[in-house]
Amino acid sequence: MTNNDVLRSLRYSLNINNQSMIEIFALTDILVTKQQVIDWLVKEEEPGYQAISDVMMASFLNGLIILRRGKKDGAIPQPETTLNHNIIFRKLKIAFDLKDDDILALLAKSEFKLGKHELSAFFRRADHKHYRECHDQVLRYFLRGIQLTHRPDNT
Repeated sequence: MTNNDVLRSLRYSLNINNQSMIEIFALTDILVTKQQVIDWLVKEEEPGYQAISDVMMASFLNGLIILRRGKKDGAIPQPETTLNHNIIFRKLKIAFDLKDDDILALLAKSEFKLGKHELSAFFRRADHKHYRECHDQVLRYFLRGIQLTHRPDNT
């Protein structure tokens, strides 16, 4: 699952238009154009496709956190230079203010079962002995659960 896939899924699930996408980036002091947003949302096989970088995707997720949870005092968080599914998953957990039970309910809604211990392994430090890498399937089902929650009529 690419950053572009995650971006497309979130855009659809939250019913965000191009201007709102630009505004979410602006919350982290990142200026993007409407054309950049369009190019990121195009499917890989279509002309005009541009891959969104890890830094830009992290900036969008940070902006989503600010949009949904409010801005914290102090400096705007710096975007990660390298993203993986675990970081994306953690940022979405923060943005949607989800507890473990909420995430498990979202996964169950998309017909995917996961135990609490398995879930907590995704949010551990990478050097922790019980850390587990989040694979495409888990992130895809989680995003599907978000979609089923926020756009239940359009599934």
